[in-house]
Amino acid sequence: MPSSSSPSSLVPTALPGTGDPALHLRADGISFSFPDRRVLTDVSLVVPAGRPTGLLGENGSGKSTLLRILAGELPADAGTASAPGPIGFLHQELPFGPSATLADVIAHALERSRRLEQELTAAGEALAAADGELSAGAARHYDEVLAEATLADVWNAAQRADVVLEGLTLASLARSVPLGEISGGQRERLALAHLLIARPTSWLLDEPTNHLDDDGAAFLAGAIAAHPGPVLIASHDRAFLDDATTAQLDLDPAESPARTDPGGLTVYSGGFSDYLLARFEARDRWEHRFRTEQEELKALRQAVKDSRTVGHPGAPPRTEARAAKKFYADRNATVISRRLREARARLAQLEEEQVRKPPAELHLTHLPQAPGGTGGTGSVLLSASGVAVQGRLDPVSFSLSRGERLLITGASGSGKSTLLDTVTGCLDPTEGAVDHPRGLRIGHLGQDDVVIPGRTVGHHLRAAAGQENAETVDAPVPELFGLVHPRDLPRPLELLSRGQLRRVMLAALLLDPPELLVLDEPTNHLALVTATRFEAALAEWSGTVLIASHDRWLRSRWEGEVLELGS
Repeated sequence: MPSSSSPSSLVPTALPGTGDPALHLRADGISFSFPDRRVLTDVSLVVPAGRPTGLLGENGSGKSTLLRILAGELPADAGTASAPGPIGFLHQELPFGPSATLADVIAHALERSRRLEQELTAAGEALAAADGELSAGAARHYDEVLAEATLADVWNAAQRADVVLEGLTLASLARSVPLGEISGGQRERLALAHLLIARPTSWLLDEPTNHLDDDGAAFLAGAIAAHPGPVLIASHDRAFLDDATTAQLDLDPAESPARTDPGGLTVYSGGFSDYLLARFEARDRWEHRFRTEQEELKALRQAVKDSRTVGHPGAPPRTEARAAKKFYADRNATVISRRLREARARLAQLEEEQVRKPPAELHLTHLPQAPGGTGGTGSVLLSASGVAVQGRLDPVSFSLSRGERLLITGASGSGKSTLLDTVTGCLDPTEGAVDHPRGLRIGHLGQDDVVIPGRTVGHHLRAAAGQENAETVDAPVPELFGLVHPRDLPRPLELLSRGQLRRVMLAALLLDPPELLVLDEPTNHLALVTATRFEAALAEWSGTVLIASHDRWLRSRWEGEVLELGS
């Protein structure tokens, strides 16, 4: 891995001072295809022990697939992978039934530590009793068990369980509570707690900060920093990646020779902020090199075509003397030969070494102009007076003027989504009132994207644009805003990844430009670069914005008003 923020093609080697090489996670030439598409091609990587690494890439680039292959859950089509075991793979809820208790989960997480303690005691007794030739083997076995027990920190296991539950805000739960009686967010945090308590050697974390508040994310970052084994993290939490990782592996296409198959990945050193800057710079260099090479190739091909003639084609020599004719003919042949050799050599070299054309990146190209409405600039567009929903939202009041931006924050369960549902008319408040001008055009992007079975991407977007022939395959393509690949238009919505579906729903919302844009966790499931560019475009939009988000990256850079619920 390079020591700077600049990217490099990944021919990985372990960095000095990054832990025991025997504990590094490795993959060599991993390729994998689904029936309808290829997602991984010749991916090789090393994640050194003690160097937490982020796994990045556009939606559908194969991050979760790669994690499953590294965890041994999914066989690769080609290539090999190895990780020091045991492997902890966080990607779904724990395999416990609803009647299992919190105490059952904790006991299961502590099983390995208890077993290693017993094995170490037995190995020590065997070593003490051994003599002669048996002592060498007993000593070797004792050292092996001791090393494994030390890596798992078995002596602090019980204390670690208490610390982890406290750090992930699960300590208030009774140990006897059945899992069927706790919330979905608590179950997901419990899955993370199980991994941290069990302390496997290799950690593969897929969206580990889902349902974590700021303190929980900080606790997890600290646990990752203290872990001596390899940690690979796929996350949409940009602030967390900045805090918890020191290198990034990017599965998105990078500059590569056109003669080779696209694939592999690119490594960047540093946190997400370092990656973001380096990636944009690398993309600019790639696009510049491609344009320059194509211009030179065009010129060389024309030069080869034109080099058969020197001077003015068809013009007679300046003199009719035979000697002069021979002089010009000989000079013409020499110059032509030299020019042809040089041009052909350079052309052959450039055709062999030219870089692949950069693929069109999916990023928000623009937001449509917000339509005008009743009232002038700065007039109150939306107001909430003592709005409350019993059991879900405590009374809250605010007003939002035309052109303003308001960010709703607060802990999980404080009622952010409930508040947005009330102001958009999706939910009636049990107290208070919501006021806005009659006919106000509101665009609402909720957290849960509802899929209409059998509907394709193209059909959905054409319907959102108000096209009468929305179901017709060859109907005009609506504006895609750089959020949707044209090749995805025939795909059924239910086959899209969560991130791809999120982009489709956002594009559909923009096809009927609202005066008030209401966004509930808009960066959830968006690729990191896409989310960053969306925020930049949103900052320049002329309309009114109401956002609810727990995204620390977005919150730390927010320049509008902030309303914190539960404060």
